[in-house]
Amino acid sequence: MFPVHRPRRLRKDDTIRRMVRETSLSPADFIYPLFVAEKKKGYREEISSMPGCYQESVDRAVKHAKEVHSLGIPAVLLFGIPKHKDAEGSSAWDPKGAVQQAIKGIKDAVPELYVITDVCMCEYTDHGHCGVIEGGQVLNDPTLELLSKEALSHARAGADMVAPSDMMDGRIEIIRDTLDEEGFTELPIMSYAVKYASAFFGPFREAAESTPQFGDRRSYQMDPANRREALKEVALDVEEGADIVMVKPALSYLDIISDVKNEFDLPVAAYNVSGEYSMVKAAGKMGWIDEEKVMMEILTSIKRAGADIILTYHAKEAAKLLGA
Repeated sequence: MFPVHRPRRLRKDDTIRRMVRETSLSPADFIYPLFVAEKKKGYREEISSMPGCYQESVDRAVKHAKEVHSLGIPAVLLFGIPKHKDAEGSSAWDPKGAVQQAIKGIKDAVPELYVITDVCMCEYTDHGHCGVIEGGQVLNDPTLELLSKEALSHARAGADMVAPSDMMDGRIEIIRDTLDEEGFTELPIMSYAVKYASAFFGPFREAAESTPQFGDRRSYQMDPANRREALKEVALDVEEGADIVMVKPALSYLDIISDVKNEFDLPVAAYNVSGEYSMVKAAGKMGWIDEEKVMMEILTSIKRAGADIILTYHAKEAAKLLGA
């Protein structure tokens, strides 16, 4: 009781605060997303709703990957923007596609950098949905074959890990089976196991050119109101062979990250998504917040909630601060 117990004793100065700090961030915690476009060499265009992020041609993405590696960030996540889109998203498994070429280019230029690929159809379909459409509905089982073809094409190009983000039921199992049958038994899968139908994805739609041409994604992405369902989704993906599970988005779902971390004994990733990033950037630009401090507070909160890995567009800025 007071005055014996004085918690402020351990807050007196920065040295003691650092000594007793329970949660710490490192550049090694981060994965940095890259948007690779099928464009001519030298192409680079800033995404208007995501300041500091770009659509880039393969050569520019390779150069960018070198910068990421130089900051101590261990991995990148690749999204592709193809020239050609069709109903089934056939560019997704094109061996000459932007992602497949970027994998090869990055692994040649920076072999130590871990290359992860997003596996989904939405960037490649002309309707913007994550699977095969029939009668205005996204069909689950026919989509699985396409996802497995995309994942296999990434594996053949040299990806270190694949990350299915589509939220089709059973996709981890079919991708695992396909990879194993083709000799990629050592290639891990990071599952977007808990992906909510979130309004925070808005700026990403511009970045990946993946806005649905009709309807929305609520028939396959999770209801933001549901908590227990997240554990069911993770359990299914773990049973099917996922090596890492992800919660997306992160900031509004810290409780879910904590639940998953407490329930499952495998690495947990969390995606600090585009809308979360853009809000910080916009408020910082207006002078309403201290952008750097808010950024670091958000990333710390995601780590504190239980994330072992944080996918974030802030990765480079945060790494520079952490390395200062």
